[in-house]
Amino acid sequence: MATVRATLPANLPPPPPSSPPTRTPTPTATSPRHGKPLATTPAENAALQPSEAASLLTAAARARDLRLGRALHARLLRTGTLLESDSVVANSLLTLYSKCGAVAAARSVFDGMPDGLRDLVSWTAMASCLVRNGAEAEALRMFGETLAAGLRPNAFTLCAAAQACFVRELFHSTGGAVLGMVFKMGLWGTDVSVGCALIDMFAKNGDLMAARRVFDGLVERTVVVWTLLITRYAQDSCADEAVELFLDMLENRIRPDQYTISSMLSACTELGSFRLGQQLHSLALRLGLESDDCVSCGLVDMYAKSHIGQSMHTAREVFNRMPKHNVMSWTALLSGYVQRGSQDNKVLLLLCEMLNEGIRPNHITYSSLLKACANLGDQDSGRQIHAHCIKSNLSNINVVGNALVSMYAESGCMAEATQAFDQLYEKNLVSFSCDFDGDGRSLDYLIQRMDVGIGTFTFASLISAAASVGLLTKGQQLHALSLKAGFVSDTGVGNSLVSMYSRCGYLEDACRAFDEMNGHNVISWTSMISGLAKHGYAERALELFHDMISAGVKPNDVTYIAVLSACSHSGLVKEGKEHFRMMQKDHGLIPRMEHYACMVDLLGRSGLVKEALDFINEMPWKADTLVWKTLLGACKTHNNMDIGEIAANHVIELEPQDPAPYVLLSNLYADAGLWDQVARIRNAMRNKNLMKETGLSWMHVENTIHEFRAGDTSHPQAEEIYTKLDKLIRDIKGMGYVPDTSIVLHDMPDELKEQFLLQHSEKIAVAFGLISCTSATKPIRIFKNLRVCADCHSALKYVSKATGREIILRDSNRFHMMKDGECSCGEYW
Repeated sequence: MATVRATLPANLPPPPPSSPPTRTPTPTATSPRHGKPLATTPAENAALQPSEAASLLTAAARARDLRLGRALHARLLRTGTLLESDSVVANSLLTLYSKCGAVAAARSVFDGMPDGLRDLVSWTAMASCLVRNGAEAEALRMFGETLAAGLRPNAFTLCAAAQACFVRELFHSTGGAVLGMVFKMGLWGTDVSVGCALIDMFAKNGDLMAARRVFDGLVERTVVVWTLLITRYAQDSCADEAVELFLDMLENRIRPDQYTISSMLSACTELGSFRLGQQLHSLALRLGLESDDCVSCGLVDMYAKSHIGQSMHTAREVFNRMPKHNVMSWTALLSGYVQRGSQDNKVLLLLCEMLNEGIRPNHITYSSLLKACANLGDQDSGRQIHAHCIKSNLSNINVVGNALVSMYAESGCMAEATQAFDQLYEKNLVSFSCDFDGDGRSLDYLIQRMDVGIGTFTFASLISAAASVGLLTKGQQLHALSLKAGFVSDTGVGNSLVSMYSRCGYLEDACRAFDEMNGHNVISWTSMISGLAKHGYAERALELFHDMISAGVKPNDVTYIAVLSACSHSGLVKEGKEHFRMMQKDHGLIPRMEHYACMVDLLGRSGLVKEALDFINEMPWKADTLVWKTLLGACKTHNNMDIGEIAANHVIELEPQDPAPYVLLSNLYADAGLWDQVARIRNAMRNKNLMKETGLSWMHVENTIHEFRAGDTSHPQAEEIYTKLDKLIRDIKGMGYVPDTSIVLHDMPDELKEQFLLQHSEKIAVAFGLISCTSATKPIRIFKNLRVCADCHSALKYVSKATGREIILRDSNRFHMMKDGECSCGEYW
């Protein structure tokens, strides 16, 4: 994690002001220009003819012009009794209020209609109004009253009833009855609008097989029908089915529209099928659809996420050709740069361009920007983005809150990370401690005191945020709450629990959470494989991967990153090469830059540095900084200065403001005793104002985070900590520990080097842990923002043997579980 400073300019434009809340005008006729009551004229007091009144109301409904509609309503009330005598006029007014979302006004008109005037159109318009405005249960009750009144429902009535059943609970209780009524009315397969409503009803309740049966039963399939089912397949992670249906659509000579292309771009993005995406781009050009907002946004997103060759450049070209940008297109572009991981500086500059265009970022935009700041380790820009989130009233949205927690944690600001998590936790679960020992607080009481509705997404977000900071206690509380709420069976919550326990070092609990899940999707399997790999259980990780394949779950590109990392962390070169081949041959996945970086890491860790360089030179496109930095790290480990210089020069060329290559190259020169070169590199860093990232270790003790830096004396128990540390060093030296002064890359006497080593943050943290965690059965858990150094790794193993305590260290790469002088990494990290 680099500490390059990409601070936003001081004159950063503020977000565009949000629109002031609109106020619903009263039914009084008003001036369209000034909004003041108009004096009525004799002409305005003249009675309208029924056809004239109906036409005007219909036109106002099409334009969604509520002000005009209310003016017409007022005139009708003044000039006659049409609303009480003409059903067409009354229904037109009811439809207008329905389409404008004025539920109370629509209900008032409906209730004021004489019983003899209400017909099927009236009942259907009112039911549709209720459905559109979130009152689905009431709409279904009105549907029942329609039947009780002896009215025969038509296609519009049944569409409204099916739409009301989009709500899961209503689908299970009433969906079957609505479907039966469709058959009874003879509308199964014969009416396109009813067919679309049924497809949506089943798809939105997770039954795509039933949705497909409705589709297959339609006599006529318009482009709307084809597009609807393709979209629902794409949205429900059934990208293969979406592609297959799209090909059937083309074979049936149905011309796709902009919505079809947009949904297909989402499907091929999910599949990682870059070539299909290019073919869709070509098709969009031939159909004249590339300039459409939805299509352009889909193309930008697809190219940005492809990670292949110059695809990000292509994404920018598509973006630049758009006639007008919106928040979706900007967010797609920004997210693409963030996911590349090597162009985060550009993201912050793009934000300025976005604000200067008057585009207001949304919560997705801000979460991407915060991810960029986290990648850069740039807490200054992160704080500015945080301030923008607060001004925009978006900081309390879960996706933004999670990004804030991650940004501060990855920037080494653990106090701010914890504060951000606490705010997210309190916003969702209220600021009182949840006691699960029978204190009388019911879950209903907890739900009543929440700002927002409790749901599975809320729990999954909070559990993920707890994992970012390593707050195991909060994660366990959330686990207990989700059990009480009945959410633990949800796949998203289960996945978050697996990830949380794994990232906090509780692998057994992660395995238990995985085993207790009702079903596993690709994210579940990938999280568990990654957890096993990071804890040093590569063979178990690979066995689980084979179980995943046997279960019929198709791995994605993230799964293969976990698999290749498992091979890399255990030196399984042959297996890693085989899996890299399999992902292309057996699963049709085109390797991304991250996969190539994994292969370089695999070869480099095994000492095959020259082969790793050859592998990079044979890549189908130019390697990015991630790949070259991986090779540079391997050169540092194996003291290969020649190739190290090549790698460092590539990184500096691609990212001149990244301090990492300078630091690693300086370390290589220091290992070789080339102090003149070390001085040259450090002078270059000073001239460019580049700073090496400071090492930070932290622990959680009794719900408090304790942070330690090298030579830190700021802790209240500093004297006691250093006394304990001195004793530990004496004890382990007696057992054979010899400080490895070769890793101190300063030209100084060995005595000073040793003193420098003994004040590393990991050693201070373990001394504090032994003072604070007195239970012999409890592991000492330490978190570190950088890779643990070889000397600290050796010293902590000796400490585990000398004290009989298990020490679990999570560094930036993996977990090290040290017990009785042995480490789970097998000296391979």
